[in-house]
Amino acid sequence: MAADMAADSGAGRDRGESISMMEPMLIRRESSHHAALSDLVLELGQKSIGLRYALPRGVASALADLLRVMNCYYSNLIEGHNTHPIDIERALRQEYSADAKKRDLQLEAKAHITVQEWIDGGGLGGKAVSVAAIGEIHRRFYAALPEELPWVTDPDSGERFRVEAGAWRRRDVRVGLHVPVSAAAVPRFLQRFEEVYGGLGKAEAVLAAAAAHHRLLWLHPFLDGNGRVARLMSHATLVETLDTGAIWSIARGLARNVEVYKRHLAACDQTRRNDLDGRGNLSEENLVAFTRFFLETCLDQVAFMAGLLQPELLRDRIMRWAEEEIQRDRIPPRSNLLLEAILYRGEIPRAASAGIVGTGERQARRIVSELSRWGVLVADDMRVPLRLGFPATLASHWLPGLFPDKVEEA
Repeated sequence: MAADMAADSGAGRDRGESISMMEPMLIRRESSHHAALSDLVLELGQKSIGLRYALPRGVASALADLLRVMNCYYSNLIEGHNTHPIDIERALRQEYSADAKKRDLQLEAKAHITVQEWIDGGGLGGKAVSVAAIGEIHRRFYAALPEELPWVTDPDSGERFRVEAGAWRRRDVRVGLHVPVSAAAVPRFLQRFEEVYGGLGKAEAVLAAAAAHHRLLWLHPFLDGNGRVARLMSHATLVETLDTGAIWSIARGLARNVEVYKRHLAACDQTRRNDLDGRGNLSEENLVAFTRFFLETCLDQVAFMAGLLQPELLRDRIMRWAEEEIQRDRIPPRSNLLLEAILYRGEIPRAASAGIVGTGERQARRIVSELSRWGVLVADDMRVPLRLGFPATLASHWLPGLFPDKVEEA
């Protein structure tokens, strides 16, 4: 892994920095920008809820599985790691590349998805910005990596350091032009971080999500993995406060505007310019600009998914794929009838499949088996209903534009 740090200055001691260095942590209510940003929060809440509840029953939960893969892909892109969702999905099936570097990236992606699945299942208990949650996100990710992966190299000295899962850094670092607080001061600042961001109502928490995202990166609490943890924390915050159902992702928007994203983060590191730039140590105007970018990026991603998931259009794309595959003799005849029934009902009992496709039990079992092999039908075991699956291999047909098509290597 590439280190977050640009240089390491040795063992850290508490330099006695004041926690006021991290201010402003919230955009002041008296700020001339507060009302407009609050309007964006309201719009985001309305559109996010509208998207979730417009989906057919059963589709949202199936889609969340694919979007975890998508979220991981785009978060990895920000880190400079390009592991296509199809390869990530293969890793989830224990199918790894023979190439050691690609295999390592697959294992990294699998660890990310395991952590996000835990988050989406309520693992953080509604406390995404707590000190314990931040440490646990990091711990779970790094604990899932094989022994050879959690290492970073100081680009100046060439010295290698092992990244301890869930452990605050014990060394002082420099990240580009930014010098984070001393290592021993990290716990003090994190305590303040939780005090401020952990006591907000839902609307306030959404408004403060960008600020919390940057301030965590500004603190740089871990030797490595800070960007990934910040994005997972932000994802968890939006899931908790907006009840998103995990069916859209901020990571996709950030990755598609990665240079703008990084410029905003660097700008938020800057100190206050003058008396018109807030009252804290850091620039409030830059924090406002990042907050606007963050919220508009969220809105853009909700709009993108809403366009992609219009029920009739989604149904038409899936049915068109099924009819084409039947004509190519790649899936059994009448498979489209079973898919159509699941799209309308959300899920169906396995025993009902023969009646739906109008064949005997044996042919119905063949249809279910073949569609399950494609990953378009999912059932955890023989006793639970069949539901729709969204395999990454079919995303270009069913959800065009979700991520780039994979170009298979020769």
